Amino acid sequence: MTNRTFHLYQYAIPVDSQLILRNRFLKKREGLLVQIKCGEHEGWGEIAPLPEFSQETLEQAKEQTIQWLKDWDKARAENRKLSLQGLYPSVAFGLSCALAEMKGELEQEGNYQVAPLCYGDPDELYDLLNQMQGEKVAKIKVGMYEANRDGMIADMLLEAIPDLYLRLDANRSWTLAKAQMFAKYVKPEHRKRIQFLEEPCKTQEDSRQFAQDTGIALAWDESLREPRFQLEKEPHLAAIVIKPTLIGSLQDCIQLIEKAHQLGLKAVISSSIESSLGLTQLARIAQQYTPNVTPGLDTLSLMDYQVLRAWQGSDLPLLDLSSEFIEEIEIH
Repeated sequence: MTNRTFHLYQYAIPVDSQLILRNRFLKKREGLLVQIKCGEHEGWGEIAPLPEFSQETLEQAKEQTIQWLKDWDKARAENRKLSLQGLYPSVAFGLSCALAEMKGELEQEGNYQVAPLCYGDPDELYDLLNQMQGEKVAKIKVGMYEANRDGMIADMLLEAIPDLYLRLDANRSWTLAKAQMFAKYVKPEHRKRIQFLEEPCKTQEDSRQFAQDTGIALAWDESLREPRFQLEKEPHLAAIVIKPTLIGSLQDCIQLIEKAHQLGLKAVISSSIESSLGLTQLARIAQQYTPNVTPGLDTLSLMDYQVLRAWQGSDLPLLDLSSEFIEEIEIH
């Protein structure tokens, strides 16, 4: 019978001190790195609940991961498969990636083209966008400042760069009136170059009304994680944004992607501020399951370091397992 081994590590990397998640500053990004081996085959996964967004804490994820790894070892002796059902989303995703890597199911090639996060200065975008292959796409977080300011910045960028497409994310921060105030400052001829606006309003009903009133396309993100939400084709809905760390196993994510494609919707793989190890896996998932769609993975610049695997083109220092920021967790 093939021997199984595993190791679990915890990392804590300093991040950009200006990073705000909902109502708090994030000073460091913490997560788990799991390595599993079966004979000569090995796989890695990252388990990194996102504060303010994940339902589980890092401690809860760690406890559950340790138990699953012990059960996985026992399952070998009993010649049975161990399910990922019922696990926290971040745990299910990290373990499913490790299993997929170990079994050779995750292709090596990744989509490292990113939609750069933009904070309003078009000059900074020019060089970046001119180097991009394929569609020129940038992303703006809206809803943190005044809605009219957000609208003016979006319109200015679309005016300045005629072949630019924008993705906007409001994280449900607007009332319908504020969302309409945003749209008022975006010229009607520019609105069609907004690929989508993620969750503009506090409720789905208001988001749908906003899209109907303005013609600006919608994307669902948080809605995908609501227990009773059913993904369906609807007017003005252009895309879904999948954050696997918040959704669950790789299999769950693939099912969502397939459903979106059946409905004629774009599926976009997006980061939950994982380390470079998790980001490179997301780039591979994006290439394998959403080819020709630029993923939303431009978050590595928030980190001070990379972890174990380098992101293509990044010159951030790369940490290995001997780093002071990574420690092995003893499992008895």
